[in-house]
Amino acid sequence: MDIKTASALHRLRLISLPEAISFPILLVCSVLKRTTSFDGVMVMGMVHGILFTLYVLFWLDAWNRTKWSAKTGALYFVLAVLPFGGFFAERKIRRELDDAVIATRARKEGVVNA
Repeated sequence: MDIKTASALHRLRLISLPEAISFPILLVCSVLKRTTSFDGVMVMGMVHGILFTLYVLFWLDAWNRTKWSAKTGALYFVLAVLPFGGFFAERKIRRELDDAVIATRARKEGVVNA
């Protein structure tokens, strides 16, 4: 895995968690707006919108660089839309990066033909 591909995956992994947290908070703010006098929907909506937009941009970049299959690319997009799905996306991307590092080290040391 080259450095640009690793960077694209790293950016996607880093934005996954804040995006995953912002969506349920937005849902809670929406419920609170209708049941109490608290109105945080405008602010959280903007924060979540920015984070989701960044996630989609980073997702497109990662998909382009990694040459994921349509199924894998769609999976990462669906995980962004589901509440708490970003946590699963972050975990899968971290495993993918760790596997790439292990394979690179093994190739460098000549241990396996990875």
